[in-house]
Amino acid sequence: MANFILWDNDGVLVDTEELYFLCNRDFYRELGLELSEQQFFQCFLLDNIGAWHLLPQQLSETDIKPLRQERNRRYAAMLQQLQIQPVPGISSLLSQLNSRYRHAIVTSAHRQHFELIHQHSNLLQHFDFVLTGDEVQNGKPHPEPYLRGVALSGRQPAEVLVVEDSPRGLQAAIAAGLRCVVIKHRFCAGFAFQGAWQVVDNISQLQQCLMDAD
Repeated sequence: MANFILWDNDGVLVDTEELYFLCNRDFYRELGLELSEQQFFQCFLLDNIGAWHLLPQQLSETDIKPLRQERNRRYAAMLQQLQIQPVPGISSLLSQLNSRYRHAIVTSAHRQHFELIHQHSNLLQHFDFVLTGDEVQNGKPHPEPYLRGVALSGRQPAEVLVVEDSPRGLQAAIAAGLRCVVIKHRFCAGFAFQGAWQVVDNISQLQQCLMDAD
């Protein structure tokens, strides 16, 4: 029986996908690219490769590195100015699930961004550990983050569920041999999420799915 949940962060616990899109849109605009929501979905939420290859000028990894650092600095500054709140209903859901599940977070976010996001969320009390993108060699859709999460949980794969909102996260969970519940985010609303164990539209449906899991 499932007794441990590995939660994605952005778009699942906190609605920060929109903020990250806006940060990237404004940053890429300065470089000559009008980043659309569809391009953001494809490059960040599906392939996880960024949109550097779409820029008008050809850039090497040496050229991209300082640009990526500046983008990340701007995103951190944006987060610092805001009080990010949890997705409505998620705090209550975690409290309700605590009688059955232990919880952890497996996120692609940088540790600095993650800590800024959660400085006012009051959610971290529910989680045994947090694994960020800085602590793995290969990010989602590679299975490494979720394989590491299972190892840290001390559970068998059959005892672990994943909650995700993006195709890259679903791919990572499937590749790690885990059942994945997808809660749809507006950037991914039209995606089929083939291979997901369950696909839900809201927190209420997510609650029902997790409480009924065997």
